[in-house]
Amino acid sequence: MIRPALALLSPLPLLTAACAPMPGPEAGVLCNADRVQPLVGREADARTVEVAKQRSGARTVRLIRPGQAVTMDFRSDRLNLELDDVNTIKTARCG
Repeated sequence: MIRPALALLSPLPLLTAACAPMPGPEAGVLCNADRVQPLVGREADARTVEVAKQRSGARTVRLIRPGQAVTMDFRSDRLNLELDDVNTIKTARCG
């Protein structure tokens, strides 16, 4: 009887659960940055960012300013807009 009780106290089930994959974006939600390329060179005001989001089909938009630290995680449902010093869109990519 002691052995089964020790198995319950083992950290192995907890460690295994910690390695489980995180839930990703909903199935079918993918970003398409090709549709946003005509907006490159425009100011990243609220209206332009919303248009970019709609055109790309992305769930979220991340604005990346010069020198800003960003995470390296890839999200197929996110549009990244890289901006210059005067808030102009330099590049549009998904991820």
